[in-house]
Amino acid sequence: MKKRLLCLAVAGIVLAGCKEEAPKEVVAAPSFESSTSQASYGMGLRVGQQVNETSMPFDSDSFVAGLNDGIEGAEAQVTQEQIIAAMQQLSAEMEQKMVAEQQAAGETNLAASAAFLAENATKEGVVTTDSGLQYKVISAGEGETPAADSVVEVHYRGTLIDGTEFDSSYSRNQTAQFPVNAVIGGWTEALQLMPVGSKWELYIPSELAYGPAGSPPIGPNAALIFEVELIAIEATDQAAAE
Repeated sequence: MKKRLLCLAVAGIVLAGCKEEAPKEVVAAPSFESSTSQASYGMGLRVGQQVNETSMPFDSDSFVAGLNDGIEGAEAQVTQEQIIAAMQQLSAEMEQKMVAEQQAAGETNLAASAAFLAENATKEGVVTTDSGLQYKVISAGEGETPAADSVVEVHYRGTLIDGTEFDSSYSRNQTAQFPVNAVIGGWTEALQLMPVGSKWELYIPSELAYGPAGSPPIGPNAALIFEVELIAIEATDQAAAE
């Protein structure tokens, strides 16, 4: 008899667990027809975009709960001390993650750059200087050679070793002017070797470019390729006065 009652109880529990769940309430999507709806959507969209830009871990349910409590003037469910501590913890975790990702990218780029430069050095016409800078003369000029403190006018195009273009004065259809000693080391060295009218291709190791820090979109320890055309040496104020 006891065994029979036990079996009936177990059967009841199983059957209860198999009951269909009540259908969830379907919330109609907003129509965005009113100015209030459109403005509210805009505020939510902007907050979402800001969160996406930071890559911060995000819990939308908790966000909506906090938003509703704030709008309704309800008592906060989390203290300010807890919020500040949580934000500090998330900030520290994100910083650690970014440092780890930067280090991993730097190691990958360093190996890829070294392999590229080693192979490139064996190609016909490529010259390697004592610093590790590599260049190839596309067309030779016959003008003067800039000094370190000269201001030059150039056209250029910069790419990563995979061919991705990150900057180009040709694309802007406007030359660039700058002091020779105010740019990355690879440029400073190369420009002092180039006669005006020359067009060279430069292959710059990371230590003569942006190094471990990089300069987005240039990653850490990335070797760079530049096509550089030295158009002119600009007259300095002193030279113009003389």
